[in-house]
Amino acid sequence: MRGHMMQWPLVLTHFLDRARRLHAGRIISSRQPGGVHRYTYADWAQRVDRLAGALAALGVVRGDRVGTLGWNSYRHFEAYFAIPCMGAVLHTVNVRLFAEQMVYVINHAADSVLLVDASLVPLLEKIKPQLTTVRHFVVMADAGTPIPPGYLDYEALLAEAPASTTWPALDEEEAAAICFTSGTTGHPKGVLYSHRALVLHTLGISLTDAFQLCQRDVILTIVPMFHANAWGIPFAAAMLGSGLILPGPHLLPKDLLDLIESEKCTFIAGVPTIVSALYQYTAQERRFPPAIRQLVIGGAPLPRVLLEGLRRDWQTEVVHSWGMTELSPAGTVSRIRSEMDDWSEDAKTAVRLMQGAPFPLVELRVITETGAEAPWDGATAGELEARGPWVVSEYYEDPSGQDRFSEGWFKTGDVAAIDERGYVRLVDRSKDLVKSGGEWISSVELENAIMSHPSVAEAAVIAVAHPKWTERPLACVVARPGAGGELTRESVRAFLKGKVADWWLPDDVAVVDVIPKTSVGKFDKKVLRERFKDHALPEAS
Repeated sequence: MRGHMMQWPLVLTHFLDRARRLHAGRIISSRQPGGVHRYTYADWAQRVDRLAGALAALGVVRGDRVGTLGWNSYRHFEAYFAIPCMGAVLHTVNVRLFAEQMVYVINHAADSVLLVDASLVPLLEKIKPQLTTVRHFVVMADAGTPIPPGYLDYEALLAEAPASTTWPALDEEEAAAICFTSGTTGHPKGVLYSHRALVLHTLGISLTDAFQLCQRDVILTIVPMFHANAWGIPFAAAMLGSGLILPGPHLLPKDLLDLIESEKCTFIAGVPTIVSALYQYTAQERRFPPAIRQLVIGGAPLPRVLLEGLRRDWQTEVVHSWGMTELSPAGTVSRIRSEMDDWSEDAKTAVRLMQGAPFPLVELRVITETGAEAPWDGATAGELEARGPWVVSEYYEDPSGQDRFSEGWFKTGDVAAIDERGYVRLVDRSKDLVKSGGEWISSVELENAIMSHPSVAEAAVIAVAHPKWTERPLACVVARPGAGGELTRESVRAFLKGKVADWWLPDDVAVVDVIPKTSVGKFDKKVLRERFKDHALPEAS
C-alpha cells in the first residue's frame, strides 16, 4: 500500500521562492573592489530572474552546463540559483587548479557559457584558446567597467533581460550542479549533483545537531564558492533567510575581521589554515570578535591548539566537520552529546577533535585490509566508506574511477576508525600514512601533536625512505612569528616525548618558510614529498 502524499519535487526553486517571499528584507553583504556591497534577498531574487532570462537569450537550454570562474560574491550567489533553477547545470570552476586542469574540467563538462570575475579575466585569457565548447564569455563586473573584446557585460545583459521569469517544472533527479575534485592524482573527477541531493543536503546541514544554522544567523562563508558548493552554505542561507557575508578574493585576517565586525557576523565556516591565520591575528591585536555563535571548521583536521585558543579567546563553539566533494560535501559533524555533559574538559576536547558522527541519512563503515567490516571500537582502522542520498554514485563520464564504488558504497580514500558511539576518527589519507617497519604512523595525529608546540605555526609530516624501516616520518614545520626558542630536531622530539609513542617521533625536522597548500587550502604533501625525496635522515635514526 502506498501513502497518499503529494509527489512534490525536491528542487532548488523552492528555496529561491522562499527567500523571495519570506525573507525579502534580509541582507547579503559582499566585499567588492570599491567596498562592501549590500542588498536584500528581494533584490537578489529579482536579479536571479534577470540572469536566467539573460542566459536563455544566449541560447542556454535545459541540461546545458554554465561555468563560473569567480570568488565569493553576490553575482556568484545569483548564478548559484539562476542556473540550476532554469534547468541548466552550475559548474563552479576551481580558480586555483593548474591551467591544464582548468582546461580539462571546462572542456569535460562542456560548458556553453562561462561567467568570470573581472579580476580573473587575465587568468582566463591564458587558457581561452584551448576551450572548445564555450560559446560566450561574460564578465561579472560593476557597471561602467571596461569589458575586453570577445567578452559580454554581465550587468548589461541583466539590464536587457526581462524583470521576471517563469521557472520550468523540474524533476528532482535532474542535474543541478557539477563540481570537480581537486585532482591531486590524475585528472580531476566530476561529481554531478541532483536537485534532490542538494535539497536534502541543505536540510541535513541545517539541523540543530548538525551545523545548527538558523534565520537569525549572519553567516561568513570563507570556504570558496568554487569548491564543493561552499559546503552548501549558500543554499542553506537562502532557504533559511540567514544574513550572508561573501568576502571576495582577499582573505587577509584584517579584511576578514573588519567584515565580521561591520556586518555583525554570528557564524563562520572555513578551513583550518585560514581560520588559524585569522585567530592568530586577533590574538596578536587583542581584538576578538564579540558575537560569533559558532565556527564550523572542515576540509582538514583541526589542530588542538587552534580549537582551544578559539574556545578560550573567542568564547565560541567550535564544531569540527568532515566531508568531500563526493558527499555534496558534508559527511560528519562532531558535537558534544547530552551523555557527555559531565565528562572532563580533556575528554570533551578529544571528542571535538574527532571528525564526528554521520549526518542523518548518511551511513558510514570502515573496511579493513582483509575486506572485513571493522567493529565500532574506536581502534580498528581501515578505509572509510559512505552511502546516502547525497553521496556520489559514479563520476561524471569517467570510467577510471569505477574502483571507488563497491556494492552501493563509495570508497573515500580516508583511513579512519569509528567508536562505539558512531564518532569517526580520521587516521589519515591512505597515501599520507607513514609505514615504518610494517606499522602505520598517522601523519594527522603526529601533526596535531607538533602544532601544540608553542613555537610552531604549522606542521606537515611526510614519509621519507629509510634503509631499515622502509619509511620514517619527516616533520616540516613553520615557526610562529616572534616565538621564542629555536626549532630543532632535538627540541621538537623532546617536546613530543610522552605525547606520542616513541617510535612515532620524527626522525628529522625541517624548518621551512611556508608549507605549500592545495587549491582548497589543505597541505600539499605531494610538493613536500618531491622536495624532500632525497632527504638524508640522521644516521642515529
